[in-house]
Amino acid sequence: MKHTPLGEFEELVLLTVAAQHDEAYGVSIMESLQKKLERKLNISAIHVALKRMEDKGFISSRFGGITNDRGGRRKKFYVITALGKSMLDQQYALRSSIYLTIPKISFS
Repeated sequence: MKHTPLGEFEELVLLTVAAQHDEAYGVSIMESLQKKLERKLNISAIHVALKRMEDKGFISSRFGGITNDRGGRRKKFYVITALGKSMLDQQYALRSSIYLTIPKISFS
């Protein structure tokens, strides 16, 4: 299978989808990342990343029920797929292997 790249922002969104499991949707993902990153994010950027990752097979989605508090609109929930989890595992292994090559440097 061809290697499908995962950008840094996509990786953060995918990690958040995985962490929120079956309760992840656009706004919850954005709010969680804003809290962790301590900066404002655009909901459109979240939706674009989610669409790209769904196209790559890293996540799947389903619609929730219609609610009055959303003006009759349904939330779109996302879950990580086996392929998405495999990609996160690969990213973790890569980053860890690079981190472990840093020499023991004293900055004191």
